[in-house]
Amino acid sequence: MNVLLLVIYLVFAVAALLTLWRIVIGPSILDRAVASDVLLTEVMCVLGAEMAINHHTRTLPVLLMIAAVGVFGSISIARFVARRDNVER
Repeated sequence: MNVLLLVIYLVFAVAALLTLWRIVIGPSILDRAVASDVLLTEVMCVLGAEMAINHHTRTLPVLLMIAAVGVFGSISIARFVARRDNVER
């Protein structure tokens, strides 16, 4: 069981590092926005896996808040980019 947990956390850590790399070098703001959504999803998956492994639901409110931040952040970035595209035309 401990080896499986180590593998799970290692895979999530590698995915998070690759996502952070995309946030840093992303050529456009949309690439960075998608990468930040992916990073939030990875955090949610890690918290969900931790809840399933330890048989508790104490971090469920944290999962809901992270999901809300991701949705509202994506909406605000989409509106910003849409407004910027209208100004450039």
